[in-house]
Amino acid sequence: MDKNPDFDRAPSASGYSVLVASSEAHPLIKTGELADVASSLPSALRELGHDARLVVPAYPQARRMVRELRRLMEWRLPGIPKPVQILHGFLPDRDLPVYLVDAPDHFSREGNPYTDMSGNDWGDNPERFLLFCRVVGHLAMGLPTLDWRPDILHCNDWQTGLVPVLLRDQADRPAIIFTIHNLAYQGVFDRATFDRLHLPAALWSMAGLEFHHRMSFIKGGISFADLINTVSPSHAEEIKTPAHGFGLDGLLRQLGGRFCGILNGIDYREWNPAQDSTLPQTYDAHRIHLKAENKLALQSLFSLPRNESTFIFGYMGRFVEQKGVDLIVDILPQLLQEASIQLVMQGVGDRDMERTLAEIAASNPDRVSVHIGYDERYAHLIEAGSDAFLMPSRFEPCGLNQMYSLRYGNVPIAHNTGGLADTVIDATEQALANGTANGLLFNDANPDGLWYAIEKAVHLSRNEPERWRAMILAGMRQDLSWEASARRYQSFYAEALEARWQHTRVASA
Repeated sequence: MDKNPDFDRAPSASGYSVLVASSEAHPLIKTGELADVASSLPSALRELGHDARLVVPAYPQARRMVRELRRLMEWRLPGIPKPVQILHGFLPDRDLPVYLVDAPDHFSREGNPYTDMSGNDWGDNPERFLLFCRVVGHLAMGLPTLDWRPDILHCNDWQTGLVPVLLRDQADRPAIIFTIHNLAYQGVFDRATFDRLHLPAALWSMAGLEFHHRMSFIKGGISFADLINTVSPSHAEEIKTPAHGFGLDGLLRQLGGRFCGILNGIDYREWNPAQDSTLPQTYDAHRIHLKAENKLALQSLFSLPRNESTFIFGYMGRFVEQKGVDLIVDILPQLLQEASIQLVMQGVGDRDMERTLAEIAASNPDRVSVHIGYDERYAHLIEAGSDAFLMPSRFEPCGLNQMYSLRYGNVPIAHNTGGLADTVIDATEQALANGTANGLLFNDANPDGLWYAIEKAVHLSRNEPERWRAMILAGMRQDLSWEASARRYQSFYAEALEARWQHTRVASA
């Protein structure tokens, strides 16, 4: 049987056509690293010659920010009382085409895309993201009004996990990639929800969506996509173990060669200390002394005493157990005994943790400052003004903050896990001697492990300044751009097209 040219080709002169589906994308709406990847990866693919486009829900923030926004089409979906519209435009800061799925009853909600003002999940999240998956499936199969159809459909995390399920029987569907960004969030709901969604009864099975007597959106993506990946090689191995697989490790092990890890990159247009317009003073590896001006600005922004010689630890991320914020709280009494040390933190998360951190800051106004929320200007200044960045995550699929830190000469102190292990080179004696060390890793995710790494960082900065400077420069000179990652995805897409063709050949035999 001859090969089907639609499913067996290298990129043509015009490259692949790729539809990236995500529940969030920077700068339209962001709760985590998925948003950065969802906009940066298709942008990098376009620079490699591929026609990559993005589809996200039409949250109010997204509608306000997408430029040249226009309505493409409207249609009615069975069971949805109001028509759904597809809007088209471009990201505000780049020429990346974006489709918005406009269903006001489902997505016209300000703030967090997944939770209400009290921090609880929206009760209709299953219906909301099933609708999104249904529309993404229609886009992937091609709509007459678009005159465009993707070769590759790239789905991300549980909110898009039902798209591969919905397209499973479509003979002419695109090749489907499913990327796991955080396996801890699986979109798991009860049997009543499964029935309420009117999904085919046959999907309630071990081979379908059933997961320990409940239904799992993310299991659908893993089970029915052509190829599956997560966002770093180390994490790909970790989540195939019971300790980190959240009950899906057996399924991931069964995937064999269909599953791998591809390290994320960072967007150098957004994160470049030499051209960062949010900073009071730009700098690079050749002008590292200019970084000090940003430290003073950071201290002013966080209402801390200005002192260039103070050693500042920074943290930015969610205030949740996964990120190890409780470990930072546990070592704070020891940290505050050290002279000339300050801590700045930005993030949102567990309400009790937010209150605890706010109380610590109020009790130590000259040493600790906490910003509850997320502000891009704060984020860039934390990276540019801190001396060391704390990432004590218990697990970290990839992590971008440590990459931002390396890029900005902010030495990461990180737990030896996932993408942190793939990007941070520990300050061992050998690595310090050969000039490759760029941060500090600790093996045990407990207060003692974190404190050991902090003590070593403070010692190096104060007693071995030349080695400390060499670590800073090693990190700043590391290539962390999206180009290498995008090229790996380009190869992954070729593998997915081949897998799709093989599946089609077997099915038609």
